[in-house]
Formats: sequence, C-alpha cells, structure tokens
Amino acid sequence: MEYVRMGVMGTAGTALKRTIPAMHKESSLCRVQAIASRNRARAEQAAREAGIGQVMGSYEELLESPDIDAVYIPLPNHMHVLWAIKALRAGKHVLCEKPVAMSAQQARELADEAARHPGLKVMEAFMYRHHDQWREAKRLVDDGSLGKVRAIRSVFSYYNTDPANIRNRPDMGGGAMMDIGCYCISLSRWLLGAEPDMVRGTVDMDPDFGTDRLFCGTMQFGARVSSFTCSTQLEAHQRVDILGTRGRMELLLPFNPPQDGETSAFLSYGGGVEEIRFECDQYAAMAAAFARSVLDDAPVPMPLSDAEANLRVHEALMRSARNGGKHETL
Repeated sequence: MEYVRMGVMGTAGTALKRTIPAMHKESSLCRVQAIASRNRARAEQAAREAGIGQVMGSYEELLESPDIDAVYIPLPNHMHVLWAIKALRAGKHVLCEKPVAMSAQQARELADEAARHPGLKVMEAFMYRHHDQWREAKRLVDDGSLGKVRAIRSVFSYYNTDPANIRNRPDMGGGAMMDIGCYCISLSRWLLGAEPDMVRGTVDMDPDFGTDRLFCGTMQFGARVSSFTCSTQLEAHQRVDILGTRGRMELLLPFNPPQDGETSAFLSYGGGVEEIRFECDQYAAMAAAFARSVLDDAPVPMPLSDAEANLRVHEALMRSARNGGKHETL
C-alpha cells in the first residue's frame, strides 16, 4: 500500500472545512477517494466543494467498496460506535471523531470489536494533541522545565442556541461536556500522565434542550488539581494555563488554532515572559499520524483505552453534578 485510500462517512462541517482539506495536504500518505451520504445530492455537492472524485449514496456502499482502505467518521456522536464496528467488520481502518462513544461501556465494546480485527487500526480524532504547541507543552511538563505542575486551568466556550444543531440534541450526544468538555478532561490526563483520584462537577441544564449548557469541573490527581469551565451558551473563548512551581505556560488558542497561520503561547519564569509562536495544521498532523500507523502497521498514537478512560472521568463528573456537586472517586 503506497498511501491510505480514505472514505468519508457523512458531510459534517468539520469534515468539509477542516479534516478533508488537511488530508489533501498529506496526499503522499492518505488520499480522500470518496464521500458518502444518505442524501446523494448532498454528497455530490460536498464532493464538488471538497475536490473528491467519487460519490456514494449510502454508508454501506462506502464500506463495500474495494477502493477504500479506511473511513473517517464525523457523524453525530450517537452514531460513532455503530458505524465504527460496521467499518471494522467490513475490513476498514477507522478514524472516528471525538468522543468516539457515548459512554465508557460503548468505548469498551468498540475496543473489544477492534481486538477481533488485529490488522485494523482504530483512532479517536482528538486533533489537538497533534499540534506542535501541545507537543511542546507535554515536553515542558515531562522534563520539569515548569517545575512540579500543580494546577491546570482550562476554559472552552461558544454560543449556540440553534435547536436543530446536534450540539443541542441530547439524544445525539449533544451538550457542552460531550462536545468540548472532553478536551479539558483529555488534556489534563495526558499532561499529568495519570487518572484523577476524585472529581467534582456543577452543571446548568438548558430547560428547553435538556443539554448541559454550562459545566464547571474539578479533577484531583493527588496533590495536583485541574479545573475547567465549558459552555455552549457563553461568549466564544478558549484558554489553557499550566502552572508549575518554577514556571507557567499559557496557550491562547489551545483547541482551534488557525490551520494556515500562527498561534502563540506564553512562558513565564519568575516574572519574565517569553512568547513562543507555532504554525501547524493539527488536522493534517493527525491525518498523517493515522496514515503512518496504517502504512507501518504500528500502534495508533491515541488508543481506544484512552478514549474509554476519558469517558469514565466524564461520567464521574456528570454523576457528581447530578448529586449536587458531591465528590466522586474513581
């Protein structure tokens, strides 16, 4: 196999605006061969806009195609596990949008299915971890440049009150925690290289949508604490602060930096501040990492065990919120 022949399942905005253009950049490793939708006219329009040569009128047709090696699944959250399992059974590698499942149990079921197909790769598309700014953050934490990291603070929010949007549909895996709070959980576990001992959450539910529109969480990792706020109904904002005993790193656009431009982070040591600039397409880096795993028959950089662990923390935080903010142990 010279490169991975990708098929895209659905016409989600994220796929059309970000992931497919990024895959085009990595054409030596992966190429988008086809796009499928249950609405063929929509698939044809998406194919024209995205420069994709082949159109299919169903997801099943995509999975049956011998011209496709792997599928990218940007479908609504509640459809991820169903179609990932179908893809594996059809002999396709899988790159699936986050969160890969609606629950830790679902993630375990997907992992069990993947284990029955040892030659196939399954990766959750948490694109942020592939950005150079996060690779540098991880290096600074791991090598002790910031001293002992004692606290992480994260904020991620946007404003969306469209009742038809899947992010406001609880039956489709909507809500702030599923859509963006998962980043705050993931980065904390990854940077600290551990699972939290105890969590606490508070929530404000939208009375019409039935989704969590504002969530504040705290995760304790022994003596280390990570706190975050995420919301689907606040002014758009994102920021991450990593605080150590010797230094601090602040990421200004930690989750959605420009694909074709620079973003900045600030390092502070004893009062002095240094700006570091990064230019990286995190979606292209993610596509390349997935393709290399397939081509080299190597482990994916984000295994399903990580997705399952992230969802376990998510569920503990939601239990805490439902119980009035009582601490939940893991």
